[in-house]
Amino acid sequence: MKFYTLYVSSCSATFELENNLVYYSDKSYDVKLNGEVVLKDVKTNVFTIYNLKPDCKYEVSIGEDKLSIITKKVSVILRASMFKNESNTQDDTLMLQSAIACLPKDGMLVIDGIYKVTSLFLKSDMTLVIEKGSALLGNIEAKEYPVMPGEVERLDSPLKMQCALWEGNPFNGKSSIINAFHVNNVDIVGEGIVDGRAQESIFWVNHKNHPWGRPRILFFNDSTNINVVGITVQNTGCWTVHPYFCENVGFYSMNIINPKISPNTDGMDPEGCKNLKIIGLNISVGDDCIALKSGKIYIGSTYKRPCENVQIRNCFMHDGHGAIVIGSEIGAGVKNVSLERCLFENTDRGLRIKTRRGRGKDSVVDNVVFSNIVMDGVLAPLVINMFYFCDPDGHDEYVQTREKLPVDERTPYIGHFLFENIKAYNAEYALGWFFGLPEAPIAGVEIRDSEFTVKENAGSGFPAMMDGIDKQSKTGFYFENVKSVKISNVKASGYVGNEYVLNNVESFEEK
Repeated sequence: MKFYTLYVSSCSATFELENNLVYYSDKSYDVKLNGEVVLKDVKTNVFTIYNLKPDCKYEVSIGEDKLSIITKKVSVILRASMFKNESNTQDDTLMLQSAIACLPKDGMLVIDGIYKVTSLFLKSDMTLVIEKGSALLGNIEAKEYPVMPGEVERLDSPLKMQCALWEGNPFNGKSSIINAFHVNNVDIVGEGIVDGRAQESIFWVNHKNHPWGRPRILFFNDSTNINVVGITVQNTGCWTVHPYFCENVGFYSMNIINPKISPNTDGMDPEGCKNLKIIGLNISVGDDCIALKSGKIYIGSTYKRPCENVQIRNCFMHDGHGAIVIGSEIGAGVKNVSLERCLFENTDRGLRIKTRRGRGKDSVVDNVVFSNIVMDGVLAPLVINMFYFCDPDGHDEYVQTREKLPVDERTPYIGHFLFENIKAYNAEYALGWFFGLPEAPIAGVEIRDSEFTVKENAGSGFPAMMDGIDKQSKTGFYFENVKSVKISNVKASGYVGNEYVLNNVESFEEK
């Protein structure tokens, strides 16, 4: 069974099978480390071995196939239990922050128990290990989290520095549980848990009216070479994992878990990031599972940092609003995205692109390929919506009018999308919903080598969050304001009415 190395830290190694299967292997397998079985009956295409020693060579094998790895060096290992908290506040933040401050370059801090924290701030060239059975528990008192400024002036640049953001704009806001600001070369590894405990707090109560927002679990800002392996993050105050203006970031074998009814608890929101790998994740949340972003028009037009060069592979998304989402805050655009071999179950939408007038001329989405995806019970598998009604002005005439407006600096652009080898079963609202702007149509949609079915007792609802449309049920593929539509070897069944509805489509080709 062929496999290859994805990422090796000082104490873990992550691998991926060489196949075209979706998330799961076609048969279980054992993994050996130096000839001894360390993982038995593995069923997923991505697996991670933990508890390795730093600066050691290992041989990993599956059957007759073998790979050699060498773990990273570590200068010192500190364990959280070495440090003492004699305060009666039951808050271990200062104690753990002291341990982080003590680490020299290439040092490791091991979380080896249950610790209660508000916000930890990492530094460059370190490894944070959360052992199996250990946990960082977020403070449930909102007042205990520092309030950070949205942005501040820089003395070395005309551009400002953001410290806290919400939905694509800088706003004063609560710090996150684990933070990394302007750091390089950080690993966060382990089989332990970071639990925001939002269900025990007020964070999900009257959630739109918290004066300083709500804490995330992981927030990385202007950092490079950060890799997160294996940990479970759950019960976040709002967005769970938020890398902002980061480069060379990897997420492997993680679990991101929030209740389906929890508000704004996106799984992961990479914003203005470059060279990003999201591989082997299990995500079940109360909002979008993965949403690629690049800020609203101020951030997008000022900093021009698109979310680009993104690989998403062998992930399992379930019970969220959208499985894989682009937008809606994409003021600097999103480009060069590859999504493949992922499994979606019971999400509201599968592959979802959302934008609107006002995102700006830099909001360009192009060169996006979705391939080899399996969906089951997804209400609307494919959605591109350029009338997304977010923000206080989302229902205004400017955003929602179907009239052709002048193309100006506020007009976004959506380019070409390829959907191939998609298997979507038991859809309900619509198989596909593609709605561009009359003044800026979607450039092209191609669907090929795919299969779609509709649930027999399908319910009705809105396939896209936009004004002026009726609820849909068992609808086929709807295209409006699209320049080019190409359909090749697509099978669909169970829909009612026309398989393809075309309004203001310049070119339609079916094979």
